[in-house]
Amino acid sequence: MKKILTISMLMVVLVACNQNNSSSLPDDKAAKEMLQGVWVDEESGDVSFRVSGDTLYFADATSMPTYFRIYKDSLYLASGTSYSIVKHTEHLFWFNNQNGDLLKLQKSDDADDADIETAAPSVLTYTHQVKIDSVAAYNGNRYHWYIAINPTKYKVTKRTFNEDGLEVENVYYDNIMHISVFQGARQIYSSDFHKQQYQGLVPAEFLNDAILANMAFSHIDAAGLHFNATLCIPDGATCYMVESTISYTGVLSMQLVEY
Repeated sequence: MKKILTISMLMVVLVACNQNNSSSLPDDKAAKEMLQGVWVDEESGDVSFRVSGDTLYFADATSMPTYFRIYKDSLYLASGTSYSIVKHTEHLFWFNNQNGDLLKLQKSDDADDADIETAAPSVLTYTHQVKIDSVAAYNGNRYHWYIAINPTKYKVTKRTFNEDGLEVENVYYDNIMHISVFQGARQIYSSDFHKQQYQGLVPAEFLNDAILANMAFSHIDAAGLHFNATLCIPDGATCYMVESTISYTGVLSMQLVEY
């Protein structure tokens, strides 16, 4: 009986915790109304964002707009990230950014600033080359290989912080890599590579946020032709490299090279 009671109490606590997120908080409609318009940095005069209705649009062309709400003395974004408000009037909006720095904004009366883009932001592509091919020789035989890098419409979202220290989301298109290998007119191998094929070699959490960024020929030996796939977090320093070996009978094998 005590065990059942303990589990019931735990479920109540979990429900309460789940309800205590930004989307369930009351919204200060009056404060949100005062925030409508374009806000610029007091010192530089650069546009920080535009507020229209329940949406915050950033000044750059690549950051996704985000839903927001104001509760008590905090600004909450849709992701749950919050910023403490220091001062909020009809024409001033001061708050602490992600680094704890005080960001001082003022409402702009410049008609040009009012034209800040509110359309869907640009989706970024992440490719180095579109197509590359060459010939590799081994044991008296010549093999013609080519790699085609094809941007897709599969989107990968990356959260980062802009110059104001505000959390923003950028969206990138993932890539499909195609490899073909021929010996003369005989096709040994031809297939597309998607990032999902690297499950089990690359951690799932990393793979979910990564893009299949590049594919490059490495070398040829007794095992076959070796190609290196690079999976990276967009604009990040962390990448995994996976070697794909295509044998002379067209059999594919893969192994993690480095990360």
